[in-house]
Amino acid sequence: MMTSSPWAAWGTSVADDFRNRPLLVARFIATRLRDPDRGPQVRIRPDDARDRLLGEGELAWVHGPRRQELATVVYVESLRRGEVELRDVAGVTMSEVVRIIKPDLDSHIRRGAFA
Repeated sequence: MMTSSPWAAWGTSVADDFRNRPLLVARFIATRLRDPDRGPQVRIRPDDARDRLLGEGELAWVHGPRRQELATVVYVESLRRGEVELRDVAGVTMSEVVRIIKPDLDSHIRRGAFA
């Protein structure tokens, strides 16, 4: 009988280095329409963020199993290493594995006339 890990679904499309290690969603926060503080946010330990070259307040790609979305990075010391909290990130639920990646804003890739 073959057992698969949660990371098996990622395959080999993303480089296997320390900046792309998968993280576990420990908590998901869904805000209401009237909440003053809303929007996509990823809460991560400062050392996990530094491994990914992310500073507090920067945007980061959250790659989940169903989609990807940009979210603001917030440092939280109380999380365990390898865990994140997500707020208002669509397509992700608790106990799923996600990757948090710094966007490449320096390369000038031509994507076409309407992109």
